[in-house]
Amino acid sequence: MSPRYFLPILLALPFAFAAFAEEKAPEEVFLEPETAGPDFAIQGEYVGDNCGAQVIALGGGKFHIVGWSKGLPGTVENAEKKIEVDAQRDGEKAMFDGSGWKGKIEAGQLIGTNEEGRTLELRHTLRESPTLGAKPPAGAIVLFDGTNADAWTNGHVDERKLLGGGTKSVQKFGDFTLHVEFRTPFKPAARGQARGNSGVYLQDRYEVQVLDSFGLNGENNECGGIYTKVKPRVNACFPPLSWQTYDIDFEAAHFDAEGKKARNAVATVRHNGILIHDHVEISGSTGGGQPEKADPGPIQLQGHGNPVFYRNIWIVEKK
Repeated sequence: MSPRYFLPILLALPFAFAAFAEEKAPEEVFLEPETAGPDFAIQGEYVGDNCGAQVIALGGGKFHIVGWSKGLPGTVENAEKKIEVDAQRDGEKAMFDGSGWKGKIEAGQLIGTNEEGRTLELRHTLRESPTLGAKPPAGAIVLFDGTNADAWTNGHVDERKLLGGGTKSVQKFGDFTLHVEFRTPFKPAARGQARGNSGVYLQDRYEVQVLDSFGLNGENNECGGIYTKVKPRVNACFPPLSWQTYDIDFEAAHFDAEGKKARNAVATVRHNGILIHDHVEISGSTGGGQPEKADPGPIQLQGHGNPVFYRNIWIVEKK
């Protein structure tokens, strides 16, 4: 949050987000914002004068607030995490008192006052990817437009005309540009890899992780990470149940005449329009990916036991 407001940078907190994995709460899974309950209305992103906050729902009316100076991550070059504090819902508002700040979240506003009597006000905001709803250009192959799952092996389209995870494209690809839109569920009581886990596999070999990593650090096993290989430059993850986008430019690994790899695969990834990987090399297949070889491969939308859904998927092959 704003440097002139949040002077103390807190390095030690009573609870770090990773520690929440030890807590146990009833499993709740919500697929639509309209039915996601009172905690969903409070969680999300807030912006104020030269500052921002991300409010992460943890189940049972509990929240973790991450405060940023300059603005929300991905909106400015030098956003800096300044403060973290826990909050508890009381009716339709959530109260927080700790780390030198006291205040509430109510009716779309986050209001906090520090020990020096300084007050700041932030407003709830809903960011939208600039590539959301992007139309396939001339020459693109439409893999999914909501009408059917003919382009997918064992693909399933639900009554909302969304494609579920757990499927691979029938067609295989070499070098390409790919557009994918996805939405993770709202699972406030879940933690870590149980919180909306899926993945977009390039050539069925290299996974760009899909996960509800809203408000986290942005590691290589979180949303936007080249799974276990390369972490994103910035955590561009929107809150759960937001439609998000991946725009991926991919160059396949090269192999010589003897079948030996001569060059790694290379990927440039924009998450919600924000550059998170810039021509990064991928040293080998990731996660459950298939072994590397010269042959093209399908796009996989990983099924990982979580109701993650996809829409508006198209690809442009590079000849």
